Amino acid sequence: MDGSKEIVLGGGCFWCTEACLVLVDGVLRATAGYAGGATENPTYEQVSSGRTGHAEVVEVEYDPSVVGLEEILDVFFASHDPTSLNRQGADVGTQYRSIVLCADEEQRAVVESYIARLQRSYSRPVVTEVAELERFYPAEEHHQQYYARNPRQGYCRVVIAPKVEKLRGRPGDP
Repeated sequence: MDGSKEIVLGGGCFWCTEACLVLVDGVLRATAGYAGGATENPTYEQVSSGRTGHAEVVEVEYDPSVVGLEEILDVFFASHDPTSLNRQGADVGTQYRSIVLCADEEQRAVVESYIARLQRSYSRPVVTEVAELERFYPAEEHHQQYYARNPRQGYCRVVIAPKVEKLRGRPGDP
């Protein structure tokens, strides 16, 4: 879409992050994938080994005339613990780190300012990595819209569904 923008966000398992971000009005597309590492064209098996440097991420395309970057960041940070280094719940490793990969310096400034304000809400340091996006690699097709296609799967019921319901229950949120 003309005028749309993109940002890449990682907050643990990409199934969780994608399921939360697609709830946001103005998000046009959320694609699960890998970024932030050195291995070219990584596979899920390679990334899950923790040796590629990549994180599980979601590339979010949004319409800035409908939703602002800060509103997307509100949902992103509400959907994971940004003070947990290299883990979210039972998912452990650098591939599950909290990371924001920015398309440009303007985005980076917004994200860094947001995190500085967010830090005041936490007693522990916010450890979210902020970096320039070098390359995004879409994940395999069976990882796309995983929650929407598998809502009765165990991980979806136990881990993702409570996050989605929490976000739906917040005033002003999806």
